[in-house]
Amino acid sequence: MIIHKALKKHFGYDSFRNGQQELILDILASRDVLGIMPTGAGKSVCFQLPAVLQEGLTLVVSPLISLMKDQVGALTQSGIPAAYINSTLTSRQIEIILQNAKSGKYKLIYVAPERLMAPDFLVFARSTKIAMLTVDEAHCISQWGHDFRPSYGQISQFIGLLKARPVLSAFTATATQQVKEDIIPLLSLQNPRVLVTGFDRQNLYFEVQAPKNKMQALLVFLKAHQNQSGVIYCATRKTVEEVCEALCRLGFPATRYHAGLPDEERRRNQDDFLFDKLPLMVATNAFGMGIDKSNVAFVIHYNMPKDMESYYQEAGRAGRDGSQAACLLLYSGQDVRTNQWLIENARDTSYADENMEQLLKERDYQRLREMTFYATTNDCLRAYILRYFGENPAGYCGYCGNCDTKFETADITEDAQKIMSCVLRMGERFGATLVIDVLRGSKNKRIYELGLDSLSTYGISQKSAHTLHAIIDFLLQQGYLDKSNEYSVLSLNPKAREVLKGTVTLQMKLAKEKITPAVEVEAASGRGKNVVPKGREELFQRLKALRLQIASSQGLPAFVVFTDSSLTHMCIRLPKNSAEFLMISGVGESKLKRYGERFLQEINAFCRENPAVE
Repeated sequence: MIIHKALKKHFGYDSFRNGQQELILDILASRDVLGIMPTGAGKSVCFQLPAVLQEGLTLVVSPLISLMKDQVGALTQSGIPAAYINSTLTSRQIEIILQNAKSGKYKLIYVAPERLMAPDFLVFARSTKIAMLTVDEAHCISQWGHDFRPSYGQISQFIGLLKARPVLSAFTATATQQVKEDIIPLLSLQNPRVLVTGFDRQNLYFEVQAPKNKMQALLVFLKAHQNQSGVIYCATRKTVEEVCEALCRLGFPATRYHAGLPDEERRRNQDDFLFDKLPLMVATNAFGMGIDKSNVAFVIHYNMPKDMESYYQEAGRAGRDGSQAACLLLYSGQDVRTNQWLIENARDTSYADENMEQLLKERDYQRLREMTFYATTNDCLRAYILRYFGENPAGYCGYCGNCDTKFETADITEDAQKIMSCVLRMGERFGATLVIDVLRGSKNKRIYELGLDSLSTYGISQKSAHTLHAIIDFLLQQGYLDKSNEYSVLSLNPKAREVLKGTVTLQMKLAKEKITPAVEVEAASGRGKNVVPKGREELFQRLKALRLQIASSQGLPAFVVFTDSSLTHMCIRLPKNSAEFLMISGVGESKLKRYGERFLQEINAFCRENPAVE
């Protein structure tokens, strides 16, 4: 079949991933498509391969300069002529690219959405055969999406100005049902094939910790993952600075990224991370969307994000090549308050009117509640994520921090009654922290000033503050307590009355003993790609060194030459000639010609020096 031959020739893969073949065939049959596929599922192949096979040019609309650069670099390495047009280029450079495109020198051009309606680009687009227009990060077109970009609203208008309507393809990793329903009319997709491949990333290990000292927990994790590449997300620029400074002071190879840095420093720091000069990136959410770095072994959220869509997209930047990777969230109650402030003071958000502002803020608060429930649940973390995106998973995955924890089921009815009584007697005017202080008989000065030490619920609980917080989170999740958006004030609802009357018994899983922390997860679990066989670790390091030498000489990130999974496959198969090297995953004809001889020499030299490994 022609598409299978093209897949191997250009991309080096023997088979398609879930959903890719269906979408490619529909595009080649001139049908519009919408692909909703998780990060790392191979969305780019779904439009890049048809672009190679179709007559004419494919325009890829992307909001991400970094993604354009990386994907064009990877396409060029695979022998596919491509270019990008964005704000980093001069007018003369753009003019040359458009001239080359008119003469048929490119199969794909990546373009920022703001560029579409520029007069020079419109003249070019109306005079060139555009076979397909691809919209990447398509959720950005929806006001209900977590990363709304007004510039995406120009796409449909641009299509209407073309002399001939191209095939339209749209892709996103995180789209709720509402966002999916928005994308189709806003992009004017005509009878599209809508394919949702499922959101599960089985190679990712999810864990939530609520440490007393986040920096200490971070250091424990990083010491267990030395020599690995990872991203550490922080909620604010200030936290990025503090965490990065602390890591550098302690000798960790870290750099930073946030919108407050000069453009040149951001670019330099990003390149240092991509080229593995500094494998740890400490950043706000301004970093990472479209970063196609394949060897990210972990993503740590030092602070909880404000919604599940952001969290899953950011966490999904780990393990893009299918290898095992860890996703750790370090949670604290302060994260909730920080996100509430960010919702109320969003500088980059504009609203049509006050009603829309209120509506969208209510949506953001609801998403924050869902994210908080994830951070505090004792149930399977993977199942929670998949349910959020509309799937019906089993309640136990066996491969997350909660499934690796031994729980005991406890009757919390009496503790719940104490909490509810305390909330009621405090006039439903305070948050969880002060309620817990009253229950535990704290000597906090504020309690005496407010006269709360005179309440009958003062000092009636012997439970730890941590356990009481867990029970309050459970009561919120189960709908027995409510919490206001702005000040996190606790209040009772009708369900709570049944508990206070004693007509309802509540049971809850409480953590008892940790079996397998994330830092000890081994590849033996069978998830992710194959690992380097014992005795061939030296070969893997030699191949990495060769890859880095080649990449550096060309000014490319190492993973653009070969991913870690390709190097691992070389260590497993030990190819001896060009035909065997072409069998390696990720090796196509172009890369065989470019690099095959040098990698084969290195592999054969290792085998001669170590005859026992074969």
